[in-house]
Amino acid sequence: MEGKVQVYTGNGKGKTTAALGLAVRSLCAGRKVVIGQFVKGMTYSELKLPDYFENLSLEQFGRDCFVYRKPTEEDYQKAADGLARMKAYLEDESIDLLIFDEINVACEYKLVDPKVVIDLLKKRPKTMEVVLTGRYAPQEFIDFADLVTEMKEIKHYYKQGLKARLGIEY
Repeated sequence: MEGKVQVYTGNGKGKTTAALGLAVRSLCAGRKVVIGQFVKGMTYSELKLPDYFENLSLEQFGRDCFVYRKPTEEDYQKAADGLARMKAYLEDESIDLLIFDEINVACEYKLVDPKVVIDLLKKRPKTMEVVLTGRYAPQEFIDFADLVTEMKEIKHYYKQGLKARLGIEY
């Protein structure tokens, strides 16, 4: 099966959730999945997924959520370390699905150069599916991808003051 590149972007909820759903579907089909979470260092419920699926690796390449402040040197270093790890995964022919969670945000904050990511993706095994998630997808990703989905916010309960809920938003 030929692998494709998918982008999940937009200001609506559900980008990471969609990628996690695809990961579970792939895992249940016996495939090997790796998820790298950029700009995330907080505890999310999905961090427990490897306890349930032996063919899944999940790593975080971020500190606590920095999105509301200027990136620090540590943020840049974690993103660089993450990109190096993902490069190694892109060279592993045993991986069927590789998810770059929040890579679009990492690019928006100039932690990662989208051109570098695309150069790496061009060298991936032909059977590897790749998903790039996060708001602010760079135009380069949109142009390169085989599938692009925009999550559009129509209505969101955050605007009514509801906080993130365990098992739903984190």
